[in-house]
Amino acid sequence: MHDRPGIDAALAGKEGLSPLGEVPLVAETPEELLDDETTPLARFFVRNNGLLPEPVQDAESWSFTVDGEVERPLHLTLAELRERFSHKTFRMVLECGGNGRSFFEPRAEGNPWTNGGVGCAEWTGVSLRDVLHEAGLKESARFTGHFGADPDKTGSFEHQAMSRGVPIAKALEEHTLLVWAMNGEPLPFIHGGPLRLIVPGWPGSLSQKWLKRIWIRDREHDGPGMTGLSYRLPVHPLPPGSDGQGVENRILESMPVRSIVTAPADGSRHPARSIEVRGAAWAGDDTVARVDVTLDGGATWIPAETQPPRNRYDWVRWRVSLNLPADGFYEIFARATDSQGLAQPFRATNWNPNGYGCNVMHRVAITVGQAV
Repeated sequence: MHDRPGIDAALAGKEGLSPLGEVPLVAETPEELLDDETTPLARFFVRNNGLLPEPVQDAESWSFTVDGEVERPLHLTLAELRERFSHKTFRMVLECGGNGRSFFEPRAEGNPWTNGGVGCAEWTGVSLRDVLHEAGLKESARFTGHFGADPDKTGSFEHQAMSRGVPIAKALEEHTLLVWAMNGEPLPFIHGGPLRLIVPGWPGSLSQKWLKRIWIRDREHDGPGMTGLSYRLPVHPLPPGSDGQGVENRILESMPVRSIVTAPADGSRHPARSIEVRGAAWAGDDTVARVDVTLDGGATWIPAETQPPRNRYDWVRWRVSLNLPADGFYEIFARATDSQGLAQPFRATNWNPNGYGCNVMHRVAITVGQAV
């Protein structure tokens, strides 16, 4: 059997995360702890699909393979990867495909994420496309398949805990990285160290941790997480509570536009009526066009000031100063709109059995002045 650490030991070094599950280990970050431009390692969410693999003793000798529909199959150590390819660092959002799941009604299957299955770190590595060019893609190359070293939930290594993949066009984007560092430090084991994929803008399940193999395929990958209703959305709206069987669906690719309020915290009290509201917004493959907040349920909207992202897939930090008219209780809703004109809804409308892609507006309630 595969020995696994307890949840406290596995989350050692983390700060303020809310555990959602122990087998597999899952923990989200409260929104108020996501108030940094770059998410600290201690506050970055944790998502696993199986048990943790064995700890790595020698990171530089870690190896992985690129094979399948390539002219020159590669077997590279981490040291060789560093030496042979150009290094790149981008600050990019990583988000679980089920982020926001708990806001669906009725409840959908899976971990009950609120808004904390997201973080934005500085990732350092090499573009996957540089490695694929070295391997030489055949004309038949259509899709990737990703494989990690982690066992499944039973501790078995016979089957992958998760093995997803992307169309070759996404794999060849400059920002799709093979990563060995996070926020300037060696990639932590809990986040897939010593080597993982980062596929920005798409569900985090594609960003394989403890990477061991990239299989180039001539067809859509069919590993665990790629079949049935896994990471798929109905093409046409379903009545809430439907089982999703026998309906046309599509793979969840680019994540929907989303924003969170990181200050003030939900339930907080403030003596003065003048407050600053801050947060972050992101939009999958698209960009954030604007962020607005409302205090009156959407009757009027107040535009927020946005900070330009550092690079593609970075989140947009935003802020707005509010002078509240009177002491009392207020609900603040934040709404992001993307470059396609799509905006967040007040209520989740794209119900699906596994609860993917929910981007309902974030709401925080505050009290100001002397009101109780």
